[in-house]
Amino acid sequence: MAKIKITLTKSPIGYNKKQRATAVALGLKKMNSSVIQEDTPDIMGKIASIAHLVTWEKVVEEEN
Repeated sequence: MAKIKITLTKSPIGYNKKQRATAVALGLKKMNSSVIQEDTPDIMGKIASIAHLVTWEKVVEEEN
């Protein structure tokens, strides 16, 4: 399955609790921290709800 890299580019301080909790649920703890997640509809929905706080890009997997 495809993977995506999600980076927290803006601080969630000052936004509502649901948006901060969504960032934590994605595994983002600090500014400019990145995580690699599976590209599922659930993850994409979370990204869409905090799109103003994160950037994401597809990760190319190398096969051996």
